[in-house]
Amino acid sequence: MPEEVRLIAVSKTKPVEAITAAYETGQRVFGENRPQEMAAKYRELPKDIEWHMIGQLQEKNVKYIIAFVRLIHSVDSLKLLQKIDREAQKCDRVVDCLLEFHIAREETKSGLTLAEAEEILESEEWKALQHVRITGVMGIATYTDDREQIRREFARLHEIFDVLKSKYFARADYFRELSMGMSEDYRIAVEEGSTMVRVGSSIFGAREYKKS
Repeated sequence: MPEEVRLIAVSKTKPVEAITAAYETGQRVFGENRPQEMAAKYRELPKDIEWHMIGQLQEKNVKYIIAFVRLIHSVDSLKLLQKIDREAQKCDRVVDCLLEFHIAREETKSGLTLAEAEEILESEEWKALQHVRITGVMGIATYTDDREQIRREFARLHEIFDVLKSKYFARADYFRELSMGMSEDYRIAVEEGSTMVRVGSSIFGAREYKKS
């Protein structure tokens, strides 16, 4: 992995013991997709861990992670930004967020279009927020064996990043994150300019599902 690319260990569904083992090898950045699970792990694990929220975040669940989360990857609406802002204000924090874009062919994946993101960034409601900071973009490619399709989708996300950077964040040094790439496709993502990859199975093994 290139030094300039950050590795986010996707620890969702993994027990504290597995995270501790990764921590002891030097890993400090972990990604979760369930706020309550992240909060429980935060309470048990060392406080120098950097926690990233990588899954869909409902407004009602922002309160569970707002006091400690380092980066929220999956912001896809103005309403969610406003909720994060209100909760962050209570903690006297400015919370970093990424705008999530829909770049895959799969309709089940969520995210903004470029037009929707521009509508947010040009709104007075966004400009009034003081406790959130957008530091880049995130996207998930189609789950497919077609490597060229994946490459096109990552290239499209990089184009979106460049548009937003030039139009809205030209003077913002903090707008620099391009979060794309997972265990199956991170190599392509890095070639297309990713600054953060979200890797789970390559670190922890196959996903463990809790029995109901």
